[in-house]
Amino acid sequence: MATDDDRIVDACTAAGVRVEKTRNDHPTGIDRVAEVATRIAAKTYINLMGDEPIFPISDIERMLVAVREDRTNVKVGYTPIGEAQWRNTKILKVLIGLQSNVIYIGRARVPGSHEDVFHGGYRHVCIHAYSPEALAAFGAKGARTPIEAAEDQEVMRFLELDIPVSAVLMSDDSLSVDVPEDIARVEALISSRSIDAGLERRAG
Repeated sequence: MATDDDRIVDACTAAGVRVEKTRNDHPTGIDRVAEVATRIAAKTYINLMGDEPIFPISDIERMLVAVREDRTNVKVGYTPIGEAQWRNTKILKVLIGLQSNVIYIGRARVPGSHEDVFHGGYRHVCIHAYSPEALAAFGAKGARTPIEAAEDQEVMRFLELDIPVSAVLMSDDSLSVDVPEDIARVEALISSRSIDAGLERRAG
């Protein structure tokens, strides 16, 4: 865990989770990861974001498989969406090329049409993988790039710096917190899963 919040540090420490305290002036979470990368050497850094509190282990494994096959490009998760999500500007859409290269990540209804008709699309899933070199270039910028700032989506900084980004297919089982109303939904699901896990332990 990487955070600038002492409350999260204390919670992780109490739970026995390794935590790295970072500066509190980072413009994005990836800048925070870039700071940690200056202290902890690795071939690849996997970033699972805090606003995706429910995330299947199988999707983490998918990202690890993709990384082991190719460590050169930055990687981000994606999954297909329906029309309601496509029309929701809170949900980040990913435009993907024929070779799984990310073309753009933004909030507009893309891909679009003259008739504003839904023809399919993908949403961003908040798991990334970076090489040390890509993170160093990202962090060296020191500020948001123009499109990154407009979209409020930090992966765009890689694309604006001409650093290739690949898309890795994920399941549709993760649950993110994009608006305050999502918090109750996530808490209810966590609570129900905790009860189920407790029943399974007692039954075993």
